[in-house]
Amino acid sequence: MFGITDPGIYMAYLMVFLCLIFAVVFGIVNWNKGKLTDEETIETDLKWEEKEEQIKKEIT
Repeated sequence: MFGITDPGIYMAYLMVFLCLIFAVVFGIVNWNKGKLTDEETIETDLKWEEKEEQIKKEIT
């Protein structure tokens, strides 16, 4: 079939198509996940600044 005699070539093509399908499904499922809202971003930044100030006080 198609002039390809080695079954390893068919397996490679199969794996490529399976990876493609997995990547598309993964992208659709996780499209907008992981983004912080403005409130979460502000809260995270404030915690970071508090820790930084505490470390500066400990150093000096």
